[in-house]
Amino acid sequence: MLFKKEPLNNQGQILPLMALLVLLAVGLAILAAELGAVAVERAQARTAADAAALAAATERINPEKAARIIATSNGATLESFRRDGSEVVIVVRVGRARATAKAQSVTSFIP
Repeated sequence: MLFKKEPLNNQGQILPLMALLVLLAVGLAILAAELGAVAVERAQARTAADAAALAAATERINPEKAARIIATSNGATLESFRRDGSEVVIVVRVGRARATAKAQSVTSFIP
């Protein structure tokens, strides 16, 4: 005599897969947000370093103070200031990002 097979009850089988997919999606969203934040910090650091270097190169009396003020107003902290003749080298930090910029002051103009 043949036995009649009962149909399998598949209810609830998709739940573990959906939970895994939701966790994966949340993880990817967090990773994308973190990478975006790092990119923004790098851009801010480059902007602050460039502006601070230009300010220091054009300032005659107190170039380090000018660089510090400009770096702070751009959301950065001045880590290093070095003046080598007419060249100024600035290192700033914004969050986890660090940027270096150089600027050279022009001492004479040719009319």
